[in-house]
Amino acid sequence: MGMRKRIFTIMPILSCLMTVPAMANWQYGSEMVNSGWYQDDGTRFVISGRGGASFGMASIQNKVGALVNEYYIEPETNIVITASYYDACVKEGGCGSFVYAGMAALENLPAKDDFGSFAFAAGASIGWTMPNRPQWRIEVGWDHISESEYNASPLFEGNLPLTEGNAEGEIFVQSGAVQSTVTTDIISAMAFYDFFEGLEKPLNQWIPYVGLGLGYADSKTVMDLSDPYGDLSTSVDLQNFGETDDYGVIQFNRSTHNTSNIAAVAAVGVSYGIGEGMFLDLGARVAYIPKIKWVLQNADDTRERDWFNAENMIYANLMLGVRFEF
Repeated sequence: MGMRKRIFTIMPILSCLMTVPAMANWQYGSEMVNSGWYQDDGTRFVISGRGGASFGMASIQNKVGALVNEYYIEPETNIVITASYYDACVKEGGCGSFVYAGMAALENLPAKDDFGSFAFAAGASIGWTMPNRPQWRIEVGWDHISESEYNASPLFEGNLPLTEGNAEGEIFVQSGAVQSTVTTDIISAMAFYDFFEGLEKPLNQWIPYVGLGLGYADSKTVMDLSDPYGDLSTSVDLQNFGETDDYGVIQFNRSTHNTSNIAAVAAVGVSYGIGEGMFLDLGARVAYIPKIKWVLQNADDTRERDWFNAENMIYANLMLGVRFEF
């Protein structure tokens, strides 16, 4: 079941549960004290919506696994080419000055760039304030971070140690290029504390707040991998993940993947009462997601191979919204 279907299933159930505290009195939570008099205990049903911008940042980690390539080197210039380029060059009658350098494992090659991208963010929450403790709010919310891009060419680059060749030490290697996106949805349960005194939030003044909670994050990644350096197309295993063109270069399939995580969420902001039970809300939310994966897929989606991860992803969202408390 997709993330959107799960949200549509969960939200009506949560709405029913959240309305229970408000059923005794549609406007205010209260308790009878004597002779038919009621005392307001500060309980409110809360519903809010928000929108703004998000910035995501993460460390990109190579996850290609066991994948070894052969390389050739021109001794005078130290120019390095892959075995596929060397074979093509020999067919054309060139590359006579290149010698076999050795083999190197691509899994040891670091990513060229880390993840850093802006996106649109939106969200909604429902909840209630606690009886006789209206400074505390408990909310269940949904936050959507729209599609953001991660593009890199090369995807991986750096020095790799050589084995079983004529060259010694390390060679500088570049591998692959990628155009990719990620979209994330987070369902969270959070506790907020509003800094004010009394049983009713004051109007026409700023009320600071902080919040902390846990959530479920679903991240969808889409990846288009290409092989401009010719080091991937020589792998027999990778030929299962695309079609080889007339030049022997693999045209990789577009691949999608969903990664599920437990997310930690923190919030800080201010609200401003503009009317009875109506507040403007300006806040920042930070969500931590341990890992988001990009994978290769074959044509019929029966095989997958990890390619790279965004690890320790942090989404920082700055959003403006409105909150109603009944």
